[in-house]
Amino acid sequence: MSKQTYRVCFCFRRRFHVAVSEAPDAVKSLFDQYSENGTMTVDQLQRFLIEVQKEKDATKEDAQVIFDSLRELKHLNIFHRRGLNLEAFFKYLFGDINPPLSPSRGVHHDMTAPLSHYFIYTGHNSYLTGNQLNSDCSDVPIIKALQRGVRVIELDIWPNSKKDNVDVLHGGTLTTPVELIRCLGSIKEYAFVASDYPVVITLEDHLTPDLQAKVAEMVTQTFGEILFSPGSECLKDFPSPESLKRRIIISTKPPKEYLEAKEVKEKENDSQRGKGAADEEAWGKEVPNLKGVTATHYKDDLDEGDDNSEEDYDEKSQHNVTSEYKHLIAIHAGKPKGGMRECLKVDPDKVRRLSLSEQQLEKAVETYGKDIVRFTQRNLLRIYPKGIRVDSSNYNPLIGWSHGAQMVAFNMQGYGRSLWLMHGMFSANGGCGYVKKPEFLLKTGPHNEVFDPKVKLPTKKTLKVTVYMGEGWYFDFRHTHFDAYSPPDFYARVGIAGVPADTVMKKTKTLEDNWIPAWNEEFEFPLSVPELALLRIEVHEYDMSEKDDFGGQTCLPVSELREGIRAVPLYSHKGEQYKTVKLLMGFEFV
Repeated sequence: MSKQTYRVCFCFRRRFHVAVSEAPDAVKSLFDQYSENGTMTVDQLQRFLIEVQKEKDATKEDAQVIFDSLRELKHLNIFHRRGLNLEAFFKYLFGDINPPLSPSRGVHHDMTAPLSHYFIYTGHNSYLTGNQLNSDCSDVPIIKALQRGVRVIELDIWPNSKKDNVDVLHGGTLTTPVELIRCLGSIKEYAFVASDYPVVITLEDHLTPDLQAKVAEMVTQTFGEILFSPGSECLKDFPSPESLKRRIIISTKPPKEYLEAKEVKEKENDSQRGKGAADEEAWGKEVPNLKGVTATHYKDDLDEGDDNSEEDYDEKSQHNVTSEYKHLIAIHAGKPKGGMRECLKVDPDKVRRLSLSEQQLEKAVETYGKDIVRFTQRNLLRIYPKGIRVDSSNYNPLIGWSHGAQMVAFNMQGYGRSLWLMHGMFSANGGCGYVKKPEFLLKTGPHNEVFDPKVKLPTKKTLKVTVYMGEGWYFDFRHTHFDAYSPPDFYARVGIAGVPADTVMKKTKTLEDNWIPAWNEEFEFPLSVPELALLRIEVHEYDMSEKDDFGGQTCLPVSELREGIRAVPLYSHKGEQYKTVKLLMGFEFV
């Protein structure tokens, strides 16, 4: 026999074995409490819904719906005649049928109050596909925003290169333009796919009178009868969202010539509050001539509506300006002459929209916080990002909301924690894009006192949150996404975004090497203003040598949380829901 040499190769294949998701002890205990001999009947499930899930109106039919949905899961060993076993009960709790917000509640706020009584889902520079300096302008981000439920679309309108038509672009930057008519057409097509409630188009107008007339023609022909045109110079009060269903509303400052004529008239009447042609957005600063600018600049307040004081407004064009454009403007925007105190004066005979940058707001709330709250009880206040946010990032929306600002304008094409809060706020009220402001922001006391966000109030209620477990990462992520050679080390962050006194974040322990982490940790959050509180939830994977990996997030309005044990779906950085990643959590108000 000849001698043979054998080479033996030992190949180590990396394997991750994921454990089967198992009900935590708390769920097992509840099942034992509401079942008999390992089986839960329809009557017992109904009692569980009422007593644990706090669904006080739950009927036997509601419990039967859950039974029927579980029967579709053929692989479960469910006792069809007698009831549910533990596995089926756990599948219900961790299933899509048991979300933290009620899917059947729909629009449930009173929608018959004036527009000023609502927070409104508002976009900033809605046409940009990316950063503020050199990204493309397109109708695509406008469509995406409307599909998400955004109700305020901002368009910056400029003369095209030939000065014979109107483009939408971020003036003074290298952003590539898109034709206005295309944006208007897409708004008409997608305005009401997510919500029937009105869409407001805020125009940042940099046009000559002849092009303003062209815009009037475009808008009128595009929207026709769905365009809301009150016909009067200025609204005395705002209509309600209910009365404006499936209507388009234009908001911008009136044309320069119109304002000048109005100012002359007011002077003749010895008015103490002339409006003039003051820039809507650039309170307290001079606005340079932007005509023909092509160089990149870091705009702050000037990009939010300069006063169109360019040289080509000659006397002839002023006399020839048509009235159609100003008649389009249902919500008048603008700043009175003078400082912030003048800006915030409330006129009992008319309503308007005022815009401030995030920096202006932060400065104003120090001195005029209660004046801002009083102003927003009748008028609209729009807040927009500061100019140095060239990466399309956003800011803390709670400052605006806690002072009653209806239009907290965000760059919807970006992502980040601020935008997660925005998505969370407008998941309320059926996701219709309008959220009724709390009553305390709408009330004035007998001595003209209003809500003051800076005053620390006593605890109104306490939210108890239990983070039981999570699952789904094994299926939604590459198995080497978190760690190359071992299962991930997950931890959860849970907290509140709200008024300063309520804002806090807490953290679970980190569970090593586990695709299905079972934290079983409880947290309490005392809330002084629960009406403005948002529950923040994030999951991260601990990384010793680098930045911790992101594992999902969501943000939920505390006012609409369903008590009990709920399945909480998580979302990506960009707000897209994962297919299977979710947390099992408990919510209770104590």
